[in-house]
Amino acid sequence: RDIFTSRCRQLLDEYDEQGGFSAAQAEEFVRETLETFRWHRQATVDEETYRSLHREHRLIADVVCFPGCHINHLTPRTLDIDRVQAMMPECGITPKILIEGPPRREVPILLRQTSFKALEEQVLFVDEKQGTHTARFGEIEQRGVALTPKGRRLYDELLHKAGTGKDNFTHQLHLREVFNAFPDSEFLLRQQGLAWFRYRLTPSGEAHRQAIHPGDDPQPLIERGWVIAQPITYEDFLPVSAAGIFQSNLGNETLARSHGNASRDAFEQALGCAVRDEFSLYQEAEERSKRRCGLL
Repeated sequence: RDIFTSRCRQLLDEYDEQGGFSAAQAEEFVRETLETFRWHRQATVDEETYRSLHREHRLIADVVCFPGCHINHLTPRTLDIDRVQAMMPECGITPKILIEGPPRREVPILLRQTSFKALEEQVLFVDEKQGTHTARFGEIEQRGVALTPKGRRLYDELLHKAGTGKDNFTHQLHLREVFNAFPDSEFLLRQQGLAWFRYRLTPSGEAHRQAIHPGDDPQPLIERGWVIAQPITYEDFLPVSAAGIFQSNLGNETLARSHGNASRDAFEQALGCAVRDEFSLYQEAEERSKRRCGLL
């Protein structure tokens, strides 16, 4: 199958030739590109073929039986995922059973995720029989501070200890109890080296820059009002949470918290290049900020 329109391909050629788009071409390109991801009500196979593929795997049926790609999900970000989880049923939306990730905290860490179940939408097969197909669902996330390797080890240990619950209310209560062992203030996270922070000088700090030296402990400078430490937002996937979101939309809620057989080597071989270490990226961001402040 060719998931791009012929005009979309023509416009890409024009872009290469011209070195850019005019305003009219840009608008047309967006319209043509949207066709790639438009919902397709008309299947390319008969109902029996669809059912056969669906029994093997829902994603196989989604890829093989329709003429284009379906956007799996979009991921809006929220500041209160517990409120979102509670509101979805009020709006007639079926949420995932559990919010994945850490519990609600004063200082959010990593990320918390939930989703609503994929919608059953009407489709028409080539034998003119009507049916339904599920592909599109919504994911919602609340992001917190990125953790250092030490912080991530503690997080993984506590999450494993907490296990999983059958309903979100009891699960979150149990998570909070277990995660009492994880420091919940920015000061303690910095002091114990559990999370990454970005440092910057205040106007008062700028005025006293000559008094700041490489290797200085940032905490007294923060207390003096010369330096501000801001949590660096975690911008990666949380593997267990991501697995839970997709498994719940593949009809397998029981596997929502299971770990896959991760293989970095196999992934890099398939990708054709090395993957950057996520911890090094956050560490570099923190160190750059310290250098700007004169702390390194």
